[in-house]
Amino acid sequence: MHLDVLDLRTFYYRTGLGRAAQRAVRDQLLRLWPNARGQTVVGFGFAVPLLRPYLGEARRVIALMPGQQGVMAWPAGRPNVSVLCEETLWPLQTETADRVLMLHGLETSENPGRLLEECWRVLAPGGRAVFIVPNRGGLWSRSDATPFGFGRPYTLGQLEGQLRSHGFMPERHLAALFQPPSRRGFWLRSGGLVERIGQRFSPRFAGGALMVEASKQVVARPPGERVTRRRPLQVLEGIGQPEAKPV
Repeated sequence: MHLDVLDLRTFYYRTGLGRAAQRAVRDQLLRLWPNARGQTVVGFGFAVPLLRPYLGEARRVIALMPGQQGVMAWPAGRPNVSVLCEETLWPLQTETADRVLMLHGLETSENPGRLLEECWRVLAPGGRAVFIVPNRGGLWSRSDATPFGFGRPYTLGQLEGQLRSHGFMPERHLAALFQPPSRRGFWLRSGGLVERIGQRFSPRFAGGALMVEASKQVVARPPGERVTRRRPLQVLEGIGQPEAKPV
């Protein structure tokens, strides 16, 4: 079940709870990726709330949004980097991304296996990907007041097992969103403190969001074996050329 891009934008940019969630998850992402200097960073799903720290230093930032969700221009006041795409056919060449970030993409996908295959295709050897999903054991997956209450929640073992079965090697994991998914002023004001306490005493089980960083596994091929690379569909490709009609 894909969420609408307007609902996602409203939550993350126009509600106090959404801004708190954005800050909590982004802080954890920066622990994994403190910088992306000179790299190509690709976000899929609705990853734009987490991509802003990399705009000034990355070689390129691309925000892919699936057609079922819809797309919005981003970032505000700067050249647009967001692209509408098929969730299993990204308009990127093979092995062009140094970093891939997935938020609100895997748990809502109609075909998560093929989505992971496309992510693996685009990621360069030595590249890293971070997958952020609702925690099955957390409070946020049990409330439909936030985007983390939609789609399929995961346990850490389920997420890591799915990644391994599609060519990724889990390297590190973190959790975020330890504060309750409540819009009450008390919880919004104390959210930062709750996050710090949660990170210290329960970094794996209690958070509302699981974050797994994974590397791309590349299997050595026998000498002489041909490798077929998929080529993204170009604009207007396949449309026949007009034929001259006899006078």
